[in-house]
Amino acid sequence: MSEPLRHPSPRVVTVWSDIGCPWASLALDTLHTAASRRDIPLVVDHRAFPLELFNRRGTPKPVIDAEVIAIAGLRPELGWRPWTSHEHAYPVTTLPAMAAVQAAKAEHVGGMAASDELDAALRRAFYTDQRCISVHSEIIAVAAECQSVNQDALDRALSQGSGMREVHEHWRTARRPEIQGSPHLFTAEDLAGLHNPGVDYHWTAPPADGGVPRFVAYEPQWADDLLTSLATVGKVDRCD
Repeated sequence: MSEPLRHPSPRVVTVWSDIGCPWASLALDTLHTAASRRDIPLVVDHRAFPLELFNRRGTPKPVIDAEVIAIAGLRPELGWRPWTSHEHAYPVTTLPAMAAVQAAKAEHVGGMAASDELDAALRRAFYTDQRCISVHSEIIAVAAECQSVNQDALDRALSQGSGMREVHEHWRTARRPEIQGSPHLFTAEDLAGLHNPGVDYHWTAPPADGGVPRFVAYEPQWADDLLTSLATVGKVDRCD
């Protein structure tokens, strides 16, 4: 039986995404920034939308670089930059990183908050610090920088295969038409969810022909609207 589309708790936002998807990383940063600004507690249940399993290849570096440049131009405060480190160090897969995010949900590793903190740290390690998050030792080093993650427990869990089974289960569920891509956000109250919210863009030409993403508009208001909708139904205590 496949995973449900959304976490049953009305206090939780479920996010289907790939760590190697710049659009998902933009959406998550926008949501976390809005919650921090308004001092609203935010709980995120991360579900894997593994692009390399869908596409049967690693996401091409030129595509990611082009998207990173477009988003960095829109949000320079993120500190993102296209990969300029050694080519041999480029992450060829994000499956181990996504497995670590799932493994971190276990209470002895840290729980849901640890999973969310680790997810954000791994994205920052890739997009800002240019670290190879395909490698187990690098994932554990990133985890060591997360206050809510038990680094040793995560190391043991990953060595026993924890997290990867969940990634593949999520992949099977993510084939359902209700999940349109990375990112797709759901709440317990929202049956349709939000796919790549706030983004209006197009490629100037196919990426293989040298095309680049061009923003028509980006409206971050969706994050405030989502948080307000939760607060309105009494699911999150408002502090603003």
